[in-house]
Amino acid sequence: MGRASVSRRAALSTKCHALLLRGRLAMADRNWKKTGCEQRKARSTAEGLPASPHSAPGQLCQTHKEPGNLAGVRHIILVLSGKGGVGKSTISTELALALRHAGKKVGILDVDLCGPSIPRMLRAQGRAVHQCDSGWVPVFVDQEQSISLMSVGFLLEKPDEAVVWRGPKKNALIKQFVSDVAWGQLDYLVVDTPPGTSDEHMATVDALRPYSPLGALVVTTPQAVSVGDVRRELTFCRKTGLRVVGLVENMSGFVCPHCAECTNVFSRGGGEELARHAGVPFLGSVPLDPELTRSLEEGRDFIREFPKSPAFPALSSIAQKILNETPAQLP
Repeated sequence: MGRASVSRRAALSTKCHALLLRGRLAMADRNWKKTGCEQRKARSTAEGLPASPHSAPGQLCQTHKEPGNLAGVRHIILVLSGKGGVGKSTISTELALALRHAGKKVGILDVDLCGPSIPRMLRAQGRAVHQCDSGWVPVFVDQEQSISLMSVGFLLEKPDEAVVWRGPKKNALIKQFVSDVAWGQLDYLVVDTPPGTSDEHMATVDALRPYSPLGALVVTTPQAVSVGDVRRELTFCRKTGLRVVGLVENMSGFVCPHCAECTNVFSRGGGEELARHAGVPFLGSVPLDPELTRSLEEGRDFIREFPKSPAFPALSSIAQKILNETPAQLP
């Protein structure tokens, strides 16, 4: 069989597999009102989600979850904010890159189902998600396979397709992402979340709670409107028993690339003051940086390519503080 024929067959197989996943997602509304453990498999299938390879027919519900696909994950960090547009995906992406350059193996779970932007930030759009015996195989974004990514963006037929789902469907997919993605061995799993304190956040925390997540990295911008909403996110963390690793103030001033003067476009210091009042660690302030914006738009590695950028020392310092926080947590 010629090489061209083999390539055509492989491409056809990949396309058919992608269509199968998208077809399952399109079937998403049936039977989600069914309750009880006996209906769980039927509900997952009807909502367009592949049934867990770990569940057997007639399996009884158990309150204790086995480690499963998260058994090899050492630390889990949830990136949260009560406000949209503060740069959670930016911080998630750059944190993952900084940890990777520190020699760590990192996974990113994108549970922002309505705005999955991380595939673009890591230049991974259009990649295919495959299945193995353990579940879904995440997309590796580098040749060394040191950063893996799972996002609903990989399951959409078109990049501009909207995910018009009610809460139960979103929750079902989040739970499946947690249980059925074969992450392998990871030092850190960074979970990028949508803004707010609603269904997706509760589903994510509840699904990850048995695996003892490291805690929450909370992101704000300096202005009072953002700080007020993020204060509610800290209340959410307290009510759900989620430990706050620290707070980051993003978009904290603009450093002129010509004269290096810093202009506080959105004021300054609101995040640090909030951290002090809430009694949580303040990890640092990240300035507005055109080079950071460009690297995210083009899917480039900001940490490697822009070491002289104003945002570089802030992002590196935040990653180092995360690394310093975790040794005591190591098994």
